[in-house]
Amino acid sequence: MWMLQVLVYGLLKGTREIVKKKSLGRSSVIEVLFFYTLFAFLFVSVDAPNAGGVDIPHMGYIALKSFIIFLAWMCSFKAIKKMPISLYGILDLSRVLFATLLAVVVMHETLSRNQVLGLVLVCAGLLMLKGRNRKLPAFLSLWKEKQCGSEQERKAQKQETEKENVPVRLVLFALASCLLNALSGLMDKLLMRDITSSQLQFWYMLFLVFFYLVYIIIARQKINVKSALKNPWIWLLALLFVIADRSLFLANGNPDSKISIMTLIKQSGCIVTILAGKFIFHEKKIGYKLLCAAVIIAGIVIAVL
Repeated sequence: MWMLQVLVYGLLKGTREIVKKKSLGRSSVIEVLFFYTLFAFLFVSVDAPNAGGVDIPHMGYIALKSFIIFLAWMCSFKAIKKMPISLYGILDLSRVLFATLLAVVVMHETLSRNQVLGLVLVCAGLLMLKGRNRKLPAFLSLWKEKQCGSEQERKAQKQETEKENVPVRLVLFALASCLLNALSGLMDKLLMRDITSSQLQFWYMLFLVFFYLVYIIIARQKINVKSALKNPWIWLLALLFVIADRSLFLANGNPDSKISIMTLIKQSGCIVTILAGKFIFHEKKIGYKLLCAAVIIAGIVIAVL
């Protein structure tokens, strides 16, 4: 059952990335973040009677987890708004690398040979992404230009190439989000030893709403309430988030669940985002990105064997 719950989380997580990009086409980053978390909290508030009984120390850790996610989402939403979703999906696999490093540093776990080899493959797959924009040799570039035909086709080809040229700043945002999410995932496993999924989800969402509201006030962000309320993607995003997180919390709360296997199953979301890049957003070089993802996932499989 816990494996199925993690699979549900992984597939919904990949679907959420699609919905995020769609929602950002109609509203600003902070509008989506605030109303997305607010709607999600309203969805989980029906479970409020089961959220009591959390002591002060655990409440502090939940608040810390919420603040970590607050920062992670700020980074990820800024990245995904302008980055090809297929590329973001692959970069998101770097969570495995960060999660492993955190396990070694925080939990004092030791790495086996398989885990070291797996991490090397994960790093190799991520580094391969640098080669996706490598310029063609002059004669191939000229041949490709001739194949484009009309001036309009050449302009369209140039625009597609520019979409793939992602600024380093956005890549750093995506990686920072992965690091923070890995830290949050570690805290989930620790917190679920002593509190229930209902308690964690309710208070975690409440703190998130509070943090985004404080940010809006301090940064004096302009919010178009009417537009955000009419954005159906935000409502769908909130619903998917609640279902996915509850599935993951329940899996973490199962004493038989294993982090290594959970880590592998979670990566199913990457395939969803890459395929969405091809069929929904019509992005290019999907075959090469699938190759990069395959190398990374192979590393994850070896690491958990």
